[in-house]
Amino acid sequence: MGGVRRIAFIGLGAMGGRMVARLLQGGFAVQGYDVSAVAQDAIAAIGAQPAASAAEAARDADAVILMVVDAAQAEQVLFEDGVVQALAAGRPVLLMATCPAWRVAEIAEQVTALGRRFVDAPVSGGTAGAETGTLTIMAAAPAAVVDTVRPIFAVLGRKLVHVGERPGKAATLKTINQLLCGVHIAAAAEAFALASKCGLDLPLVLDVLGDSAASSWMLKDRGPRMLERDPAVSSAIDIFVKDLGLVLDTARNAKAAAPLAAIAHQLFLATSGRGLGAADDSQVLRSYAALNGTD
Repeated sequence: MGGVRRIAFIGLGAMGGRMVARLLQGGFAVQGYDVSAVAQDAIAAIGAQPAASAAEAARDADAVILMVVDAAQAEQVLFEDGVVQALAAGRPVLLMATCPAWRVAEIAEQVTALGRRFVDAPVSGGTAGAETGTLTIMAAAPAAVVDTVRPIFAVLGRKLVHVGERPGKAATLKTINQLLCGVHIAAAAEAFALASKCGLDLPLVLDVLGDSAASSWMLKDRGPRMLERDPAVSSAIDIFVKDLGLVLDTARNAKAAAPLAAIAHQLFLATSGRGLGAADDSQVLRSYAALNGTD
């Protein structure tokens, strides 16, 4: 593990809690913080040290990992809650949440101006990848900085791609990834909605589509949950309201057309507007049910 042994982990939700477990299994010591007492208790139960504040978690840490909801939370934790000040000079901050590229670049500039290092490092693979340590990690930072945190990435992910040296590049690539994820989920929901309207047996449809040219990772992962009325939440509807919003912002700034992303965003937004924002993202299917009069 080289010189990186003690990790401060901020944001212990569905992804973060599982990533902490992987780090502990990899031999790292982890001090974690989350506003949720339940999340704090959960990491204590597996051997991590819950901290009383984000700044306390960062004190004496060799690196800080942020797996927060958005850029606003990252900025609050780093600059208002005192994490950067508590982290020793020269130590790295790894922002692994999905955030707008321009906000990531601004955060990186502020962190480095305060004498700490910064890695733009979003991930893909969902809770399953977090639990098994098979995430794909996209990293943007100077090569020497990435090298110092490779032991962390080796425990958390199966694939590390160094996107470039300028923070924001990895965030942009993650945004493109989320375009496909959101569209694939919406497309799978549309297929099931049509099959249901035509009177087909949905488990049978899933079995056939999941083993045909029509298959996708999202179909195989979200499809079974689409057949449940209230599945356990792996990733919430509102996550894709946010992420597809980032896709559309990126496309607008680049003057690039993204009509499929726009339609998928509307479907997730409509589902959230019906009071299902905290439901599993597979439940975008319910918007199709409402459109088809089968809800």
